[in-house]
Amino acid sequence: MSAGHSPHLPPLASGPGGTDALRPLLTTVLDALAAGAVRRGGPLPAGGPDAVAARVADALGDVLPDTGDPDALRTLVQALAEGAADPADPLCAAHLHCPPLAVATAADLAASALNPSLDSWDQAPAASALEAVVARALAGAAGLADALVTTGGTEANQLALLLAREAHGGSVRLVCGAGAHHSLPRAAWLLGLPDPVVIPAPDGTLDPAALDGALSTLSGPLLVAATAGTTDAGLIDPLPDIAALCAAHGVRLHIDAAYGGGLLFSDRHRDKLAGLDAAHTVTLDLHKLGWQPVAAGLLAVAHPHELAPLQQRADYLNADDDTDAGFPDLLGRSLRTTRRPDILKIAVTLGTLGRDGLGALVDQVCALAREFAALVREHPGFALYDRPDISTVLFRPAEADDTAVATARRRLLYEGRAVLGRARLDGRLWLKATFLNPHTRRDDLARLLTLVELAALAEGSTPG
Repeated sequence: MSAGHSPHLPPLASGPGGTDALRPLLTTVLDALAAGAVRRGGPLPAGGPDAVAARVADALGDVLPDTGDPDALRTLVQALAEGAADPADPLCAAHLHCPPLAVATAADLAASALNPSLDSWDQAPAASALEAVVARALAGAAGLADALVTTGGTEANQLALLLAREAHGGSVRLVCGAGAHHSLPRAAWLLGLPDPVVIPAPDGTLDPAALDGALSTLSGPLLVAATAGTTDAGLIDPLPDIAALCAAHGVRLHIDAAYGGGLLFSDRHRDKLAGLDAAHTVTLDLHKLGWQPVAAGLLAVAHPHELAPLQQRADYLNADDDTDAGFPDLLGRSLRTTRRPDILKIAVTLGTLGRDGLGALVDQVCALAREFAALVREHPGFALYDRPDISTVLFRPAEADDTAVATARRRLLYEGRAVLGRARLDGRLWLKATFLNPHTRRDDLARLLTLVELAALAEGSTPG
């Protein structure tokens, strides 16, 4: 009897009998997810970090027992669901943490079951072909030529700096706005580059006049990094002005559109990304405004020949004679070796919803943000930071100090009632609501504002 059919061995997820083995396990998982959500009872588990850790430890028991427990799948999935921050709950609106589409999650299951590894063609024949076509198409949507699949915005930004460094012979200096994502200066540090030049962002976006002044005085190879969708406020830098300045000064341009890149799907909002196609590299991230399970990032590039420095040789993966014989070389497509076929869920989503379907989701969450901002503006006890550019709204109880704002937010977290982020802009602490759930309704928005009002009252401030 073959090992795959031995009754004494655990079944595999693929191959003969794989789907039959998975079917009852999926029922167990789905039931445990539902039971965990009921036990959680809201967007976040109540009790704070210590209570959650205690419940997880109780469910886990001995991490590596001598004898296994066939009920471990149900127990641990239920514990994870009970202790989750559920992005599908309308009151879970802190971060760029999207509720994934069911169809994308189903596709991700197929990727896990088949387990292709995109480091050589003979481990991922169809997946490598799929990735090449879909990545180019997404790059084309941004006005660029090709794209590499990444784990998200952080890896994509790091790759952008690496490619810029190599294009300039081994060194480049990053120039970015004060609102740029932290992964950009971190990437400069990791790559041994000079300290970044940080340009003022007085209104939350990079100031073109200050950028022009800096580019007029700085010497040496430079990389300007603009942002289309800041993490704190969802603001979009003036991309056409920045692109024109980079062209005038002969400077390379990278645009971090990890958040705002999803606006490309929307006829209504696409114009906000004018200037994107002038960049040498663009970061995209579809586990934000693309509703994908993590991870689903890309780095789009204007000039595919600049990917050459990523090329490596390992005879067991991309021997020269195999490559000459027509077998694709995948090592130059990533800094990673083993890689999941994250492109599958993206391709399935694009094919299932199309541009119109994804654009409708983008339009819906942007409309929700505008509606919530209107509720805040109309409430006499709250202050609004600004009209949202994408789907993030910053607000705060008008009469509360920063300590009261922070404490009110933590109260909501500890009680498991609502999940809001925080951002410090203009010297003040703001609450951050990021709307990525298209199923959120007006009643949910009003309820969120009421919960913040009650939490603020409990902390001694009196909004309204």
